[in-house]
Amino acid sequence: MDFLASLDFWLWIAATVAAFFYLLAAYWKVLMPIPQLAGMMKWPGDVAPSFVRGIGLVDLAAGLGLVLPLATGILAFLTPLAALGSVVLQVLAIGFHGKRGETKQTLGLNIVLLALSAFVLWGRRGLLGL
Repeated sequence: MDFLASLDFWLWIAATVAAFFYLLAAYWKVLMPIPQLAGMMKWPGDVAPSFVRGIGLVDLAAGLGLVLPLATGILAFLTPLAALGSVVLQVLAIGFHGKRGETKQTLGLNIVLLALSAFVLWGRRGLLGL
């Protein structure tokens, strides 16, 4: 089977793309000053800074968890668990932004990340023995 046509290839692409966005979001939410971040997206200026930083740490865990365990072969079962956590995160993010009336700005990316994470969860579920 051609590698580019293999499921494993597309799972790696999906995990890597999602990880890139999660790590970028983590960088912004953990390291950027809140007023600067609030200039990029409205919600960080309306919630407690600890909430923003906490979500940034969750994004960091998602970004690392989608790729590193399977790439290193160390605790590879954590990859589908990170994907599951990412699915939950995006469902909650869609609800959070929907309640705030921000879906026009956020829904597209949330749905893409939800789809990528769900695909990785589905494709890597065998690592959980399912």
